[in-house]
Amino acid sequence: MTPKRSAGLLLFRRTGGDPTGFDVLLGHMGGPYYAGRDARAWSIPKGEYGPEEAAWDAARREFEEELGLAPPEGEYLELGEVTQANRKIVTIWAVEAELDPAAVRPGTFRMEWPPFSGRYEDFPEIDRAAWFPREEARGKLVAAQGAFLDRLAETLTHLAEG
Repeated sequence: MTPKRSAGLLLFRRTGGDPTGFDVLLGHMGGPYYAGRDARAWSIPKGEYGPEEAAWDAARREFEEELGLAPPEGEYLELGEVTQANRKIVTIWAVEAELDPAAVRPGTFRMEWPPFSGRYEDFPEIDRAAWFPREEARGKLVAAQGAFLDRLAETLTHLAEG
């Protein structure tokens, strides 16, 4: 079975003079499974795509679907991919940008809830968005996505040196 693929955009803003000092914008996953959780219940805005769509196009589309806002302009930094515990392969690009979390208007998804009840409800893709300092973000993110924080720090360090 081919693993599912997902792509997204990680917004960051620099803090202080250290190139590795930055905040990132994360979305708290919507729906009943994450309603009472905080640790490991946040994600980089991203979503699945099929073989007919390029990862870059999917990342931009999913950003708009999940946040209800157009992707920001700027220089995008490719952070590569990671494989999450569920075997999903996630590809991320980062861009330095400001975004007011109060402006987020998330899209929705439909699922059977409660399970096996025959009732379907709509839930927000993300139920809130917030900025977090790099190290705080690590504890909130789905575990495998923490690698993108390290890659962003390395990329920003190289850019500052060169």
